[in-house]
Amino acid sequence: MNRLVGRRTALLSGVAAVAAPSVLRAQGEPIKIATLTPLTGAGGSYGPVMAKVAKAVVDEVNAAGGVLGRKIQLVSEDDQTNPDAGVRAARKLIDVDKVSAIVGTWASAVTTAVAPLCWESKTFLCTVSGADSITQLPHQGYLIRTQPNTVLQITRTGDFLVSLGAKKIFTLVPQAPFAQHSIEIMNGVARKAGGSHGGLIYDDKKTTYRTEVDQALRFGPDAILCAGYMPDTVVLLKDLYRAGYKGKIIGQAYAINQKLIQQIGQNEVVEGVYTYAPSVAEGSRALERVKKMSGLSDPDPYTSQVYDHVNMVLMAMAAAKDTTGTAIKDNIRKVSQGGGKAVDNAIDGIKAITAGEKVDYAGASGPCDFDDKGDILDCKFRYEQIKAGKPVLVKIA
Repeated sequence: MNRLVGRRTALLSGVAAVAAPSVLRAQGEPIKIATLTPLTGAGGSYGPVMAKVAKAVVDEVNAAGGVLGRKIQLVSEDDQTNPDAGVRAARKLIDVDKVSAIVGTWASAVTTAVAPLCWESKTFLCTVSGADSITQLPHQGYLIRTQPNTVLQITRTGDFLVSLGAKKIFTLVPQAPFAQHSIEIMNGVARKAGGSHGGLIYDDKKTTYRTEVDQALRFGPDAILCAGYMPDTVVLLKDLYRAGYKGKIIGQAYAINQKLIQQIGQNEVVEGVYTYAPSVAEGSRALERVKKMSGLSDPDPYTSQVYDHVNMVLMAMAAAKDTTGTAIKDNIRKVSQGGGKAVDNAIDGIKAITAGEKVDYAGASGPCDFDDKGDILDCKFRYEQIKAGKPVLVKIA
């Protein structure tokens, strides 16, 4: 009789285990999220520190008890700043690692290629790519970006050039998802200010752009926007210098940076060149945390944004009491906008959420408020000028 009861109990226990929701059976398993950043290629100077800070956030939250009683496991992959490599890495993260969220895609071409894989698999995607076309994709809410879109970036850049007295602006931009739209936006800004604008899309694999530079100079520009990545911008700046161009030049800070200056090796080539980038949240506690995590006194905006990605994703899971990509999608705005207790890190946010409080996250990149398409609503920009081989702050606005 005892043997019969024991056997019956074992059978019932087995049935209960099979019938239990998968979430209960998996309570001891780690929650998997991923970084997909450019560890190599044109964005290789940014990806490693982005992944490093993401890991530091995860380690910090794990040390405080994790999310929903479970540890977080971060998987990091290299997209090589290449769409094909990005797709291969994303497929591995989704199909093999089975991550709930991917953060940190950098190049617009990579994000454009990876995004369909994410929304089809209901994997949440956070990106720092700026091309307008990205949030126009049918992503069904499985995507947000903390990077200002092309409209916001080019409009602010054009306004800055106009404030410097530019009347004739020319845009040189590589073939990329944001190329034609960048030209159209700058054209509108210049004309609105009573000036004129010309533009040209070039092949970023060429070893010289002298033909393109000569075409631009025939326009007679007093300001040129170099809207490419670092490798092609190195060549472009050298060709503009050799052609004797004396007007204003501006480019993205991700392209015109200390590494570019060192690679060119001639201060006169970059002297006076302006750069622009979305500004980090200067003076914030969150930025101080990023400085400590990265070991950098002046972290770039992409690293600050990835810090925000990871914190928001983990808080969204806590708010949902679920760890799926759909749960993140449905709750990420609930923890980042609309009022509530101000928080700047997931540890404080998760504590407040667990206590039944509403939270409103603002992080190292500033307020994280998104429209229905997933675009950041606004941000400040940082403008610098190269002087004696070093970037010098002009203004933050």
